[in-house]
Amino acid sequence: MAELSLRELAARTNVSNPYLSQIERGLHEPSVRVLKAIATALNVSAESLLVQAGLLDDSQVDGDEQPPSVEDAIRADGRLTEEQQGAMLAVYRSYVAANAKKP
Repeated sequence: MAELSLRELAARTNVSNPYLSQIERGLHEPSVRVLKAIATALNVSAESLLVQAGLLDDSQVDGDEQPPSVEDAIRADGRLTEEQQGAMLAVYRSYVAANAKKP
């Protein structure tokens, strides 16, 4: 669904292309570190990735856990500098404030 080649995914995850191919074919089970890297590269949670792969039931995922807030997600995104995160937070907060004033 992400329309990434294995090479692109390998570059995003810092995991070798041959190893990702072996995971894809079911020859190896990835470590937690590799799983998290793949999930991050695909912009999904590790739990969601496991559900989509059929390795975890939806019922096994804690449904009470709240997703991170937009602000938490911006702060957690290591691809952004602190300055960029601050700018994104300022824009987001301004939109939220503007919409709060609407009837």
